[in-house]
Amino acid sequence: MNEERLKATVMADTSSPDTGRAGPEREPVLGGRLRGMRQRREWTLQEVSIRSGLSVGMLSQIERGVSSPSIRSLQKLAEIFAVPIGWFFSDPGATPQGPAWVLRRAQRRVLDLSAKGITKELLSPEDDGKIELMLITIEAGGSSGESPYRHAGEDAGTVLEGALDLEVDGVASLLQAGDSFRFLSTLPHRFGNRGPLRCMVLWAVTPPLY
Repeated sequence: MNEERLKATVMADTSSPDTGRAGPEREPVLGGRLRGMRQRREWTLQEVSIRSGLSVGMLSQIERGVSSPSIRSLQKLAEIFAVPIGWFFSDPGATPQGPAWVLRRAQRRVLDLSAKGITKELLSPEDDGKIELMLITIEAGGSSGESPYRHAGEDAGTVLEGALDLEVDGVASLLQAGDSFRFLSTLPHRFGNRGPLRCMVLWAVTPPLY
C-alpha cells in the first residue's frame, strides 16, 4: 500500500504526532497512536472495550506501553477504528534513496509488540504490489497470542534462525532454521517461540496485510 492510499484510508488520523521507532526513551508508537485515535473520537476506554471486546485494563496498558496486544486483538482494534494495521507501524522518517522498488534498511517500518516478544519489520517497498515481505523476530517465550487469528490470502516463509512453533488449523509443528511453510491464511493460525533463543522468520503474505 503506497503512502497516498494509506493517508486516504486513515484521513482523520493522519495528524498523529507519534512517529519513530518505539524504545525505552520514547512513548511506544502503537500505544500513542491508539490513544490519539480514541481521543479524537472522544471515546472512553470503556467504549473501546465494548466495541473491541478487550478489557479496560488491557487497553490502558496498551496505551501506556506496558503491554502489547495479540495480533488478533490488533486486528480488532484496527477494525473498530477503520484503519489498516499498518497504521500502528512506526514511521522511519528516512529520506527514500534510489528507485521506488528499493527499500533501504533505514526506511523499514516497524511494528513493536515487545511486550509480546515480537517485532515485525516490513521489508517490501510501499506500493500496490500483491505480496508483502516481513522479517519477524520472536524472542524466547514470545507469541502471536493464545487465540489463533485468520485473514484473507496465503502465508509462506522460512525460519532463518532459532525454532518456530507454528499452529495451523489446530495442527502444531516445530520448524527449525532452514524449514519452510505455506498455508491458507483463512485457516486459524498462531505462532510462538518456546525455545531459549530468539527466532527470526522471513515471512511473506499475499495479498498484503499491513
